[in-house]
Amino acid sequence: MTAAFVPGLDLAEAFYREVLAPLAGEPHAAALLGEGSEVLGFDTERSTDHEWGPRAQVFVPAGRVEAVRARIGAGLPAEFRGHPTAWFSLASGGVDHHVEVTTAAEWLTAALGRPPDGLDTAAWLALPQQRLLHVTAGRVFRDDLGELTAARAALAWYPDDVWRWMIAVQWHQVGTTEPLRARCRELGDARGAALLTARLAGLAMELAFLLERRYRPYDKWFGTAFARLDAAAVVGPLLDAALAAPAAAAAGPDDPLLAALAELGRRHDAAAVSVPVGPAAGDFDVGINDAVRPYRVSNAGAYARATLDAVADPALRALLPVGALDQLTHGDDTLVTFSGWPGRLAEAYRAELATAAASR
Repeated sequence: MTAAFVPGLDLAEAFYREVLAPLAGEPHAAALLGEGSEVLGFDTERSTDHEWGPRAQVFVPAGRVEAVRARIGAGLPAEFRGHPTAWFSLASGGVDHHVEVTTAAEWLTAALGRPPDGLDTAAWLALPQQRLLHVTAGRVFRDDLGELTAARAALAWYPDDVWRWMIAVQWHQVGTTEPLRARCRELGDARGAALLTARLAGLAMELAFLLERRYRPYDKWFGTAFARLDAAAVVGPLLDAALAAPAAAAAGPDDPLLAALAELGRRHDAAAVSVPVGPAAGDFDVGINDAVRPYRVSNAGAYARATLDAVADPALRALLPVGALDQLTHGDDTLVTFSGWPGRLAEAYRAELATAAASR
């Protein structure tokens, strides 16, 4: 008989309390963190077809790992609430249980791709938000040692300067994309306008995450997570309207994308990201040769400039607005989990920041 579906976080907590806690038998921390839809709270019955079942992490001091690992391995039942406790493991390449017993420091370093302590600005910029969710989402069941709780608190959100710089970049990306959509419309390029409308909708959603200080997950769960933001109730329907008619003729005062950006501008001001700017819309100022084109766009550039002015670190303020890793490129599973690119990008950011600092 197939076991009834329960959310993976709830299954993991019950598994820990009824099975793992008695087996651990000494001070430890325990949680369900890392990869997996259930860590984000988005799993459904469909999720159970791979890498899903009773699992958890158990963290102990370095000298106790082997003893606790052996005790748990020997004491696990074959099933828990109708679910097998051992199934195919990508990590081992065979059937195995999915209880990780390790130190908090070792697990955190593997999850982030670098040690969690002492992150400098460059390291923050190069951390995929999905990796940060691996550490800060999920659920902690117990923490006798305190190390895990402290690390999750330290990684809960970006330092203020990094946060503001990323918001400035996000507004910059909005501002450089808006007139391209209008130009496509003018030329009758419906396909190009549709693509740019979709890009602007995505940029607006990413901005909403930043304004609400929430890490965004990778694309599979991006829309689902956005729907849980405070901004989604107002911004979501406006983006839906824009996406439903992406190649509509002129972008007039009732353009839903402009309305969505205005709402985000008001939320920006309310969050005190920078000095208040106030949303506005007008013709597109090219910025060269006094050229002004009759494309109605938001004042994204004003928000970008005001936010950049609020960044205290002069080197970060002087950095070209290429964005943090998730703004610079796509954060798919290959990049996040299987490549060394985040570490290499950290070195590139570090070099750029050093150059910016030296030029002042």
